[in-house]
Amino acid sequence: MTRQPPVHEPTTRRRQFPGRLPLPERAYITEALRTETVGGILLLVAAVIALVWANVWPGAYESVLDHTVGPSAPLHLDLTLGDWAKDGLLTIFFFVAGIELKREFVAGELRSPSAAVLPVIAAVCGVALPAALFALINSGSGGHPGGWAIPTATDIAFALGVLAVVGSHLPSALRAFLLTLAVVDDLIAILIIAVFYSSGIKFWALGLAFVGLALFWFLHRRGVHGWYLFVPLAFVIWALMHESGVHATVAGVAMGLMLRCHREGDEEHSPGEHIEHLVRPLSAGLAVPVFALFAAGVTISGPALREVFTQATPLGIVLGLLVGKTVGIFGGTWLVARFTRAELNPQLKWADMFAVAVLAGIGFTVSLLISELAFPGDLALADRSKTAVLVGSLLCAVVATVLLKLRNRHYRALCEEEDRDTDGDGVPDIYQPDDPAWQARVAELAPRPGSEQPHPGNDRPHPGGDRPAPGHDRPAPGHDRPHPGNDRPHPGNDRPSAGPAAGPGAAR
Repeated sequence: MTRQPPVHEPTTRRRQFPGRLPLPERAYITEALRTETVGGILLLVAAVIALVWANVWPGAYESVLDHTVGPSAPLHLDLTLGDWAKDGLLTIFFFVAGIELKREFVAGELRSPSAAVLPVIAAVCGVALPAALFALINSGSGGHPGGWAIPTATDIAFALGVLAVVGSHLPSALRAFLLTLAVVDDLIAILIIAVFYSSGIKFWALGLAFVGLALFWFLHRRGVHGWYLFVPLAFVIWALMHESGVHATVAGVAMGLMLRCHREGDEEHSPGEHIEHLVRPLSAGLAVPVFALFAAGVTISGPALREVFTQATPLGIVLGLLVGKTVGIFGGTWLVARFTRAELNPQLKWADMFAVAVLAGIGFTVSLLISELAFPGDLALADRSKTAVLVGSLLCAVVATVLLKLRNRHYRALCEEEDRDTDGDGVPDIYQPDDPAWQARVAELAPRPGSEQPHPGNDRPHPGGDRPAPGHDRPAPGHDRPHPGNDRPHPGNDRPSAGPAAGPGAAR
């Protein structure tokens, strides 16, 4: 009887993270991150200008910040420039965040539960741990537990601006992981603002805002176009939300979530993607930098910096950003890999994930916003909280830069491999290794044996090619001078030979 070989049960393939993105998703994220990188640099510049302005000309800074603009009736829109930046311009930022969130759930990394579990758990841990750490530090006398949400945010634009300034080559998989993490983080921040920092609700205004949102959704779903219709409607919705007592930025998120972000028919881009493409530069290039200009202007002095590390509230913010966010995100990522069938991308190390976790500790825009919302009646405490946000974000940026620079050569090699396009068709080679047409094009470009096409690296003549071989570029010994007797005519050669025809040796 012939013995049958043992039958092995098929094993489920482990999912790698961060994995390679599909080509359309890679193109979308590359464009989005390029815009956010430029916005991040502008954000850094605006923060520096605000600090210089507030410390060199504090009176002028405060007078501009407190200048009131807008009508007082009927919806109390007589706001200071600082409030317009905080409640108005940041609504554009949260509108883009709402579109990003919707797109991630219907067409991006979060559409698959198995792919979404890692960034969601990492983001939740990255919010819970810094909040718990802040609450623990502020649990004693002199603490202010109400600021627990300040160190929970991640600022993707600031992080990308840091990467651009230090010249780090972060692979697209890590950038995509950071972006998805920030999107989930923004969702949590939105819920925190809506639930914990809304007060004195006016239900008539909130109800009218919901009616406006329903009209916004209906017109969009019916395919109605025209900025001249949607922009005024969006402003009315925002004004009603502001009047209702719910933070006005929630209106931006709600409108972003209502846009259709999946493609239908032969659409090249969904309406949500198209609108995001138009609005993102306005958000990253104007709204967020102007907010930073009006929010980051805090007094920097020796006593102020000393208070950051000696008082409970600012110390909780610094440790929450640097330690809480890092340990929370990295620990959540490790736990998912440990207890699920996910495994780290073999091209990366856990040190890379730790560096990204530190980078995610940069919590600038939303942290500054929550600093103002958490302590509305104590401007001095709000300023100390903002100083702590700046210090904590700066420490995270410095530590992340050092960690990323240690691996920058490896990152550069990965980026070059990702971008290599041998046949010049606009599609990177890593997406076509099994495509017969691509293989044929590459084979045509490869040099054939015996062909005149130079071998790669042989862009200079080969010995024995178009220049003589060594030793052949000059006559052989004795041939570099005339032979004895050859420097004068041979006897008989200085006159024509006899006969009618000239034979060999005749004068030429």
